[in-house]
Amino acid sequence: MTRISLVFAIMTVPIAGMAETPNAVIGSIVDGHILPRFEALAETTLGLSSAAVADCNPASETLRTAYGTAFDAWISASHLRFGPTELDDRAFALAFWPDSRGATPRVLSALISDQDPIAASVTDYAQVSIAARGFYALEFLLYDETLMSAGDPDYHCQLVQTISADIAQTSQNILDDWTTGYAMTLQTPSPTGIYRTNQETLQEMLKALSTGLQFTSDTRLGRPLGTFDQPRPTRSEARRSGRSMRHVMLSLVALQDLAMRLAMGKDALSLKLDASFDRAKSQLSGLKDPTFASVAAPQTRLKVEVIQQSVDAVRTLVRDELGPTLGVAAGFNSLDGD
Repeated sequence: MTRISLVFAIMTVPIAGMAETPNAVIGSIVDGHILPRFEALAETTLGLSSAAVADCNPASETLRTAYGTAFDAWISASHLRFGPTELDDRAFALAFWPDSRGATPRVLSALISDQDPIAASVTDYAQVSIAARGFYALEFLLYDETLMSAGDPDYHCQLVQTISADIAQTSQNILDDWTTGYAMTLQTPSPTGIYRTNQETLQEMLKALSTGLQFTSDTRLGRPLGTFDQPRPTRSEARRSGRSMRHVMLSLVALQDLAMRLAMGKDALSLKLDASFDRAKSQLSGLKDPTFASVAAPQTRLKVEVIQQSVDAVRTLVRDELGPTLGVAAGFNSLDGD
């Protein structure tokens, strides 16, 4: 082997097995977007669990406030459906919705009717149907006219406390996995890692953004809209606690932050993305219908449809301009079907 060939071999072989150079965009998203959201989720759900221990009365304003604060934290992180949130179906354990078959009230009613002893243990409760876990199950116990007063009060109290503690434990497990490994995994792609290149990591993040926009459009707005002939306001997300419109806003705020970080250094595109998100948020702020209860009225329906169109316009901008700028495509997601 010639000296030149030997030098070339020494230079190229190690490079093929090395991790990529740290990416500033990925670092900004992990440190400034992802970790703070899961830290807030762990902190606020612990507060929810403590509030339930102190006062489990469904009408308790302290409990309901803690519930709302923790639910806000989850919605603000709910688009990050990869890695630790997907392990052991944790995302579904926190948020089983939409529930098109009414499984949540049915399973909760059975637990209450039987006074199932599984509610006595947070560890055991993690084995029950995900329909009876998480924020939407707790919403029924705190806000549904039937279930908030169903069964033996002591058992109802125990169920509220156990579900709250289960939410807190799941949230802490997600944070632990992020801080003890997965944050580093995202920032150090390697040929033998989950992410082999920075481009694969950026694709995961772009997919989270695109899917989050699609879920807000198709599900948070689309379900209550139904069709012109058959609107379905009772299908609005978290309508019992009056949070439907709030969830759309929280989602848009979080997704806007992610989009701006992905567009870091691309000034013209950043301005377009910012303006598009702001337009949708402004239109939403002008809607005086927190649960989309009046979507059957032509005027309200038109306003909600315009908001939905604005969210779709942001998604188109993400697909047609942000993705190509990053050199990646969002790819398929679970909402796309077969």
